[in-house]
Amino acid sequence: MTNHSDGPTPVRVDWDAEAAAFDEEPDHGLRDPAVRAAWADRLRDWLPDRPGDLLDLGCGTGSLSLLAAENGHRVTGVDLSPAMVGQARTKLAGRDAVFLVGDAAAPPVGEERFDTVLVRHVLWTLPDPGRALRHWRDLLRPGGRLVLVEGVWGTVSPVGIPADRLTALLAPLAGHTRVERLSDDPLLWGRVVEDERYAVVATVPA
Repeated sequence: MTNHSDGPTPVRVDWDAEAAAFDEEPDHGLRDPAVRAAWADRLRDWLPDRPGDLLDLGCGTGSLSLLAAENGHRVTGVDLSPAMVGQARTKLAGRDAVFLVGDAAAPPVGEERFDTVLVRHVLWTLPDPGRALRHWRDLLRPGGRLVLVEGVWGTVSPVGIPADRLTALLAPLAGHTRVERLSDDPLLWGRVVEDERYAVVATVPA
């Protein structure tokens, strides 16, 4: 499950119905070369230099998965929507990638472990973010990293997860955590935004 770039989408959404038009948002489909390049640059900075196994949770139609695969990473994507997963499989046909229908909070990957867990605009929708983070940490190999793109949307009744709350949840789980502000880069969103948008890259102890 991935959420609308113009602000929060209610958690109870028919994502299968949303799938056909999902990539029309600039930061979803990454069809604009400038937007695509902006996300590609960020991912290269956030992900390990050496290609590895990457788990993309709430992968949607697979746009970030594709960028990761283009950098040599072996991708496993998970999304609750079969329609989203179908589009991701089409988008990454021929790549070293597999896509599964499942819950991002408890992905159906069995005993498999990963070098990176990538999650965009999913954590804030979960009823127990701390529990999800602990589970995601356990899916990482020693020295692996969590890459979390999150934010806070709205001014009257804001929703989301502030960066300071997320870093506090990560403090007992990660050896090193850095926060990168994304609100001031309109290329990422295809427009100027005023919300709090950020990425957290957290590395677990080796």
